[in-house]
Amino acid sequence: MRKNARLPKVISKRIKKYRKELKITQDEVAYKVGISRAYMGFIEQGRNTPSLKVLQKIARVLKTSASELLKS
Repeated sequence: MRKNARLPKVISKRIKKYRKELKITQDEVAYKVGISRAYMGFIEQGRNTPSLKVLQKIARVLKTSASELLKS
């Protein structure tokens, strides 16, 4: 498997971990980021990879950095 093929799964696991630690819902994150809850769900399922701009907004809501969400 190509290394970048794992990226959506890596991002999804990190986002879910940080979101659960902060005890906030997908709806809350989606609202604060300005995306739909469905899109946020797809990101957490690893079905979609967010743009860097969206990833940065998600990281800000989760009180972390985009680079932290990208670590494997």
